Amino acid sequence: MPEVDVFTAIANPARREVLRLLRDGGPHPVARLAERFDMSRPSLSEHLRLLKDAGLVTERRAGRQRLYSLEAGPLQELAGWLAPYEQFWRGKMSDLATFLDADDD
Repeated sequence: MPEVDVFTAIANPARREVLRLLRDGGPHPVARLAERFDMSRPSLSEHLRLLKDAGLVTERRAGRQRLYSLEAGPLQELAGWLAPYEQFWRGKMSDLATFLDADDD
């Protein structure tokens, strides 16, 4: 099974919402996740499969249900990659604030 890039996995707003739900509410069965979306269960299952392939969620069976949990490790790697860009934009905003403060004088 091919590995899915984390950027590809989080590119879709529905998948980002799934991750948020799992982050905020812990493990969820598919049925409870499906209640939060206006899409078919097969479509949601496809999103979950892609998140699973990217290593962002795990799936385990609990009786007849499949429970999905967040695996944040790949997001930590992404945060590390994004950190220099955050610093760049913080610097730009600081420069703008300095410019605006100087303009007030």
